[in-house]
Amino acid sequence: MAAALPIDIRDVRQAAKRLSGVVHRTPVLTSRILDEVVGAQVFLKAECFQRTGSFKIRGAFNAVASLSREQRAAGVVAFSSGNHAQGVAKAAALHGIAAIIVMPLDAPTAKRAATEGYGATVVTYDRYNEDREAVGAAVVAERGGTLIPPFNHPEVMAGQGTVALELFEQVESLDTLMVCVGGGGLISGCATVANEYRPVRVVGVEPEAGDDARQSLRRGEIVTIETPSTIADGQQTTAVGPLTFAVMQEYVDEVVVANDDDIRSTMRFLFERLNVVVEPSGACALAALMAGRVRDPGERVGVTLSGGNIGFTQFARILA
Repeated sequence: MAAALPIDIRDVRQAAKRLSGVVHRTPVLTSRILDEVVGAQVFLKAECFQRTGSFKIRGAFNAVASLSREQRAAGVVAFSSGNHAQGVAKAAALHGIAAIIVMPLDAPTAKRAATEGYGATVVTYDRYNEDREAVGAAVVAERGGTLIPPFNHPEVMAGQGTVALELFEQVESLDTLMVCVGGGGLISGCATVANEYRPVRVVGVEPEAGDDARQSLRRGEIVTIETPSTIADGQQTTAVGPLTFAVMQEYVDEVVVANDDDIRSTMRFLFERLNVVVEPSGACALAALMAGRVRDPGERVGVTLSGGNIGFTQFARILA
């Protein structure tokens, strides 16, 4: 069955070659107080220190680098609430090509400003009343360019998998790998890598208000929900993708949830105890661990801090 999946470990290793010298090899953080709180050794893969502030540059750059010369000349289009937007905008800038990004009207100001700062043109839509995929398709039809979706794309998935590829090189062994879940791009790539290191257990984490991935795995089919109301704006997806879901069904052991209060507490803990700033989605996976949502995580747990793109005003408002 694995041979029929959209990506395998070879794709992730090829992505790592393309990304070499382009993205940061982000650090793995540890904390004695965190270990005491959780009752295990915790290894935090700090993608909040990644170029563009999140792991998204990995998949975006890999996808753009995989395009033909003719496709690059026509530019790229993406839809995103912020982190994929910044990743595609930066990847396009590094390749010297144009990028149009479809972003929700309520996207965080800091994320939109950064996207425009990388040289992309932003087109807005109402995430609660409009379909971003339809808006993106309309932009492509009108202006041309290749659409690079935020998760349901083999090169994007493979690029995101380099997060785990690095982590398993940096940490000798893990019992559990915890990864935040939105559309499934990061966890599908990371789970593909983790499969090479079995019996490590792969656990996804999503906001309690938007548990479509958990429902999908339980039912054995993709479940679509309404846009969830959560502070984790990077995880306000309504469904995982067909490609990401195929990998998740094969390699992900469980999906658990963290509520907004769990996420707030974890953001505060990371800020006060580790001097690390993460956005709500970036704290989601650790929030579930700290809240005891994972049964028997083992003695050594790897956790993704997926991003740190949050403005001061929003950060202060959330923690207040």
